[in-house]
Amino acid sequence: MEKKGFWQSGHKPTLFSAFLYFDMSFMIWVLIGPLAVIIAADYPMDPVQKANLVALPILGGSILRLVLGFMTDYIGPKRTAQFGMLFTLVPLIMGWKFVDSLDQLYVVALLLGVAGASFAAALPLASQWYSKEHQGLAMGIAGAGNSGTVISTLFANRIAQHYGSWEVVFGLAIIPIVLVFIIFTIFAKNSPNRPAPKKLSQYAQVLKQGDAWVFCAFYCVTFGGFVGLSNYLTIFFNTQYGLSPVRAADFTTFCVIAGSFFRPVGGYLSDKIGGAKMLTILYAGAGLMLAAVASLPALPIVITMLFIGMMCLGAGNGSVFQLVPQRFGSELGLMTGIIGAAGGLGGYALPLILGQLYQSTGSYTSGFLILSAVTLGSLVLLTVMQARWKNKWMARGGKAQMDGMSDVSHVNV
Repeated sequence: MEKKGFWQSGHKPTLFSAFLYFDMSFMIWVLIGPLAVIIAADYPMDPVQKANLVALPILGGSILRLVLGFMTDYIGPKRTAQFGMLFTLVPLIMGWKFVDSLDQLYVVALLLGVAGASFAAALPLASQWYSKEHQGLAMGIAGAGNSGTVISTLFANRIAQHYGSWEVVFGLAIIPIVLVFIIFTIFAKNSPNRPAPKKLSQYAQVLKQGDAWVFCAFYCVTFGGFVGLSNYLTIFFNTQYGLSPVRAADFTTFCVIAGSFFRPVGGYLSDKIGGAKMLTILYAGAGLMLAAVASLPALPIVITMLFIGMMCLGAGNGSVFQLVPQRFGSELGLMTGIIGAAGGLGGYALPLILGQLYQSTGSYTSGFLILSAVTLGSLVLLTVMQARWKNKWMARGGKAQMDGMSDVSHVNV
């Protein structure tokens, strides 16, 4: 039987709907990141408090991804996504009308995590329509919805300055999420090949497999690095280089574009040359760029380095999720939630590392050096795991094809 090409297979309206849902949700999830500098004018904060404010939505997303991952398996990704969009209205309304203190703002920031949890429904919704040879591109296209970050970094501060209020940005964000809810409800469909729900005991069995934790570590670095930097770079540019809130957010936008739009490229190239090989290149590139940023060079140079580093991290997200369906195809909804939660925890930790070390040392150098070391450490872990996967596969009499990771579904490490 002749295999269908990507554009002749799957369900395009669902793929587009998943992208749109993820895109608008991501826009809302990172809304506080670019606004943090303006918000600080109303609620003065030290470096650690600023870092905590932009990190809380990522923590909320990390926790709620487990919930939405569970719901995706039991009630389906479409209903889960619809629930997520409706619940997203809660923090938007609160931020628009009901914030009078920094503590209340922290609550809003945490609840914005439900928008970040969209990952756990959007990716399974799209990927379940596609065969394994097209998983990388399908999940890359749906996952490119993290480009919603660009909308926030480009327009949030401009809107706040135009209206003289950052709160109005939350109110205006209600409009696109409602429109997307309507489009999504009309066009998105669950795949007929959706796996049957698993029992809780079966979920526990998945977590006993070492591969699950390895993929969590991989995504903790790629996605955590991308979303953590997306939320923190406006503060970094404002503090280190003295840029205005709008200009700082504009340079953040430039860096975020690289990570967002190279995610599907990472998935596509992983389909062609193998996810492990692609990740090796990307971890090395990101680690070297972060180490170079630690020297805090002139603004044009640091922007170039961050652009390349974010490009590697964004493409790495696509590479990781080219591998996941091959290893955990029947538990994809659950594993998407678990691995996505790990990525969120990485994104939560990154601003706190940079904020804490800046407050204690007065410099961002040590923070970026630590981020570089963690990224290069992931490269070492990947190398070790490739060898273990290859040895186990060959011990079972199989032909090693580790470049494409086609044997990963047979390996339990």
